[in-house]
Amino acid sequence: MNIQAFSARTGISAHTLRYYEKIGLLRRVQRLPNGHRNFSEADLRWIEFVQRLKDTGMPLEQIHHYADLREAGDNTLAERQQLLEDHANHLRESIAQQQQHLDKLNDKIALYRSAVKRGRLSCPRLPQPA
Repeated sequence: MNIQAFSARTGISAHTLRYYEKIGLLRRVQRLPNGHRNFSEADLRWIEFVQRLKDTGMPLEQIHHYADLREAGDNTLAERQQLLEDHANHLRESIAQQQQHLDKLNDKIALYRSAVKRGRLSCPRLPQPA
């Protein structure tokens, strides 16, 4: 599939896909005789995984390191596993922290809902900033 179709399927701009190829996140993209990129289903699965790593907060340099390990072959399986386990642990910690923030926000929202029902806030007002 050409870059426009690949972009449409992945939701990633053609510009970003070219950048990913330039920095080595997309490797060995096939080229047609006219030089145009011809992305495969394997490229699609890979870029979806890259996007998932990005969406979960993995820095691009770490994703690139993972790509290097992947390119190196099966002798890096344990290192790739460790990298993903470390990221999963970091993600769990981040989710737990975000859950704490959400709980506090929900407490404040409940306070305001109650105050709106009663028509006033039961705690003393803080001075408003100037």
